Amino acid sequence: MGEVDPIHVQVLAALIFVIGLSVVVSRRNLFFLLMGVELMLNAVNLSFIGFSRTFADSVASIDGQIVPLFIIALAAAEACIGLAMIMMLVRGRHTVDADAYASMKE
Repeated sequence: MGEVDPIHVQVLAALIFVIGLSVVVSRRNLFFLLMGVELMLNAVNLSFIGFSRTFADSVASIDGQIVPLFIIALAAAEACIGLAMIMMLVRGRHTVDADAYASMKE
C-alpha cells in the first residue's frame, strides 16, 4: 500500500465538516445538533493530523499533533456538559425539538 496524498486527507476532512455542518443547520433535534458539532470537531482534528504528516520535518508537525489533543479534551467536555444540559432541558419541556427552546422565558 502506498502513501495517502495530503489532498485526499483534506478533502475527506472537508466532506466530514460539511456533513456535520449540514446536520447542525438542518436538524432540530438537540442530540443531532450535538452530533453535528462533534463531526465538525473531528474533521478539524483530521485536518490538523493531515497537515502534521505533510510537514513532518517542521515545528508545525508538533503543533499539528498537540492541538488535536486539546480539541479531543474540549470535545469530551462539550459532550459531557451538552448532554447534561439536554437532559435538564428535556426534563422541563419533555421534547428534544430545538424550536421548543427558542423562548426560554416560559
